[in-house]
Amino acid sequence: MEILKKDFGKTSTGKAVELYELKNSVGTTAKILTYGARLQSWIFNGVDVVLGYDNMTAYEKDQAYIGAIVGRCANRIGGAKFELGGKIYNIDKNDGGKNHLHGGFNGFEKKIWAAGILNDGLKLSVESPDGEGGYPGNFKASVIYRLTEDNALEIEYSATSDADTLCNLTNHTYFNLDGFNSGDILQQKIQILADSYTWANSESVPDGRILPVDNTPMDLREFHKIGEHIDDDFDELNFGQGYDHNFCIGKLGELKKAAVAEGATSGIKLEVFTTAPGLQFYAGNFLNGNPTGKGGVEIVRRAGFALESQFYPNAINLPNFDKPILKSGEIFTSKTIYKLSAK
Repeated sequence: MEILKKDFGKTSTGKAVELYELKNSVGTTAKILTYGARLQSWIFNGVDVVLGYDNMTAYEKDQAYIGAIVGRCANRIGGAKFELGGKIYNIDKNDGGKNHLHGGFNGFEKKIWAAGILNDGLKLSVESPDGEGGYPGNFKASVIYRLTEDNALEIEYSATSDADTLCNLTNHTYFNLDGFNSGDILQQKIQILADSYTWANSESVPDGRILPVDNTPMDLREFHKIGEHIDDDFDELNFGQGYDHNFCIGKLGELKKAAVAEGATSGIKLEVFTTAPGLQFYAGNFLNGNPTGKGGVEIVRRAGFALESQFYPNAINLPNFDKPILKSGEIFTSKTIYKLSAK
């Protein structure tokens, strides 16, 4: 794997942003920014299958976490508070003025990550001081991107803290397997290997219920076009204006296949493997309204879908969910693999 470093521009405060291009021997390339550790481009068989922007002005205006690593705690925490070690922590209410989303107002998607080239990948690191966003502990996180010879993008997460805190890191790339400039993803196919999902209210906050997918539009265990049931009259879909839900994938810490997707015209297949217990399938229901994307292409509603490996949303507040707690001095690790192939 070859890694090339380029300048990408500067933030509005004058901080330099770098772009690293990973390339394997068969010509597949993945471009990663130090701003938010974002996947900016992933070209396979001549098709760029991820959404992104061409400049820093657009990235700073982005409201959809496009391509970013998000944390400290991905997804939602109901009421923007949690109890840990007998103490109540009030954290940023950055989701509708009521709940917490993806780490708060100054989440990892807005930070400049320090980059280092390894023998087999690119390592990016970031720090979050005690109290940022309301979280306890001085927190250090790193992510390693590796592009393999069989066109898999491996993402390896690790984190430590000097006080007990929360840790739930994910990647928020939006995929469009027919190309970022091909319009919406409704004719593309999805398969999610989950027998159940976490019910969530109109604010996308779970209450602890884990429901079977049987005989519902949430049953994606066989391939379906993303648009086939996305607008069905079903409470969970009405709440999210389409798919934006956590699926129960399996045991925490065990690498397993979570999902498969296929382009409608490109012949490109995406497989997702993760050690996380959950996978958020978000069909980009609110993507319109973001800045113009790469190549001057407008980012339309449902222009891409995200498959975010994670602990379940609001898990810290629900007794029956695995807890995203990182103990002081311990090391959090997680791994997710996105693999492209030709059908």
